[in-house]
Amino acid sequence: MPSSSFADALLSPRSVALVGASGDTRKNTARPLRFMRKHGYTGAVYPINAGRAEILGEPAYPSLSALPGPVDHVFIMIPGDGVAALLPECARAGARVVTIYSDGFGEAGPEGRARQTELVRQARELGLRLLGPNSIGLADLHSGGILSVNAAFEADTLLPGGISLVSQSGSMMGSLLSRAAARGFGFAKSVSVGNESDVSVGEVVDALVDDPQTEVILLFLETLRAAPTLARALLRAQAARKPVVAYKLGRSEQGDALAQSHTGAMAGNDVAVDAFLKAHGALRVQHLETLFEIAPLAARYARGGGSGRPGEPMARVAVITTTGGGAATVVDNLGLRGLAAVAPPADFVRKIAQGGLKIRETPVIDLTLAASSDQYKMLLEELLHADWCDAVLSVVGSSAQFHAGLAVQPLLQAVKPAGKPLAVFLAPEAPASLALLQAAGIAAFRTPESCADALAEFFGPEGRPPCGREPLPWPDELPRSGMLSEFEAGSLFRGLGVPVAQGQLLAPGRLDHGIPYPLAAKVCSRDLAHKTELGAVRINIRDAPGLEAAVHEMLDAVRRHAPHAEVDGILVQPMEERLIELILGYRNDPLVGPTVLLGAGGIAAELAPDFALRLAPVDVDEARRMILEVRQTRLIRGFRGLPEGDCEALACAVAAFSRLAQCADVRVEEAEINPLFVRADGVVAVDGLVRLG
Repeated sequence: MPSSSFADALLSPRSVALVGASGDTRKNTARPLRFMRKHGYTGAVYPINAGRAEILGEPAYPSLSALPGPVDHVFIMIPGDGVAALLPECARAGARVVTIYSDGFGEAGPEGRARQTELVRQARELGLRLLGPNSIGLADLHSGGILSVNAAFEADTLLPGGISLVSQSGSMMGSLLSRAAARGFGFAKSVSVGNESDVSVGEVVDALVDDPQTEVILLFLETLRAAPTLARALLRAQAARKPVVAYKLGRSEQGDALAQSHTGAMAGNDVAVDAFLKAHGALRVQHLETLFEIAPLAARYARGGGSGRPGEPMARVAVITTTGGGAATVVDNLGLRGLAAVAPPADFVRKIAQGGLKIRETPVIDLTLAASSDQYKMLLEELLHADWCDAVLSVVGSSAQFHAGLAVQPLLQAVKPAGKPLAVFLAPEAPASLALLQAAGIAAFRTPESCADALAEFFGPEGRPPCGREPLPWPDELPRSGMLSEFEAGSLFRGLGVPVAQGQLLAPGRLDHGIPYPLAAKVCSRDLAHKTELGAVRINIRDAPGLEAAVHEMLDAVRRHAPHAEVDGILVQPMEERLIELILGYRNDPLVGPTVLLGAGGIAAELAPDFALRLAPVDVDEARRMILEVRQTRLIRGFRGLPEGDCEALACAVAAFSRLAQCADVRVEEAEINPLFVRADGVVAVDGLVRLG
């Protein structure tokens, strides 16, 4: 038998060994064998148990070395302290993949992490790939290959289909499978990655891209690991037109405690993960049920892409309903997510009237008690071909609960063009109607929140991966670790192409300078990240005596509040004019890597966050889009006749600053310009912070 590929051995093994299989049907370790026999797996299954000659009617083997033939995949279900000794036997048995159900590894503290690290090292030497540890297993629902202890597979029948699920939570894998199956959603593969010690979510996604039975890939994420691998897999999925939908649990605090900048406080890991997923083409939904409910929408239609224009809805939705109240609930949710229910224009109303159906120019086309099934179908087909809406949403009332065939018949029979998305919200609990719609590949939703969630993600602006740039040499005169002083940070920013306020660094006892008054003065030190809070900044200094007094006060404040700070000198800068002030931030996020942020600046930056964030570096076009996302920039984009700022110079500055991601030989952990002044004729950075790794 020729050797299986990694992907085949992982997802569709031809022969499997179950180490620690039990004959006691009350135990979890008896489940994989029961499940595979129950669901028709035709490959070779070898239970391994040194104390049993047979298990559940199958021949059992004392060890992997006693097997009569090679295996593709080994599922280990013994206590964690015995796993390492089994790996050489797994390799000799021909296995490509070993799934470890056993716990007591990375999730169990420092000693467990050390055991896990050694396990992975050993596996790599042996040419094995590890799924887990602490993995509840995986399943191929088309073949019945259930290498899992998850009770969800106790079901009498499993519904095969085109959805595959990758989950960082084993228990949620089963919950999602059962919830989706109750709605008629069929699955191809499901994989619990456990601790991701070796095989990561990204590698599983990559394998699923090539799986002919997988049409849509769902991700249940608790965090993000091996981001570059996942990025490559997501881009492959996008190129293969296999939608990836992600649900991620809330904000992680990982790494935020080290942040020195406002950027770190404003945009934590969860915001960065959101930017990462969007940049690589994944749809991130906010509601758990949307994770599978959106699948028919994502599989059937090309992404909407949104209008991308400020002040406009991302999509225009024509809403047709037989229940006014039900429609109102979903329309409210559409509005909260940036979509608009739009009224039909007068010429469309006249055209429909010629077909014998009277409708009005209102945002919701209410047909309650007013239309026959044929008229509903006629209206629906006209809406699906109309150019004044981007999608059609049908809201079905109580008839969906008691008269499933009649209620959804027009939706099933209507000719549906490939380019106009159709979605359905069923106001009552109507499982029969949901099943009919699901069987027809029509996206149907049980709640107004999940319906709006799906449409908002589908029509949301598509992201872009970070642009590639040549590595930038690090300036020889600057330190390569720790904090930079503001003077050094300004030098770095100028080198990138960001305009920085003219400045001179003065010795505290020699205050002669060439900067015109009025000016700003600051204590310059690598040890002072936030000078304002320490009393180390003075502005609007009018003359030399004022400067001398300000320097004395600032140095006294630093001695009191930061007595160990090493002072490099006094930085003086001219007072700069501006229309608005923004914050420009950079962060090497611990989960996704370099990010760049543009937001409303000044001392209130953290109080009312208003920002756009991208993976870095970005080009000028992407920087322009970031500017449009920041509400504060409306003040310099023609709002109510206010003076307009130089948004093109701002976009160039954002793109230049984001090149910190390309600095060679030096890891920039975070950097910030706060504030960045935007003027009518350019921008200028008047304060800066840089922390190196």
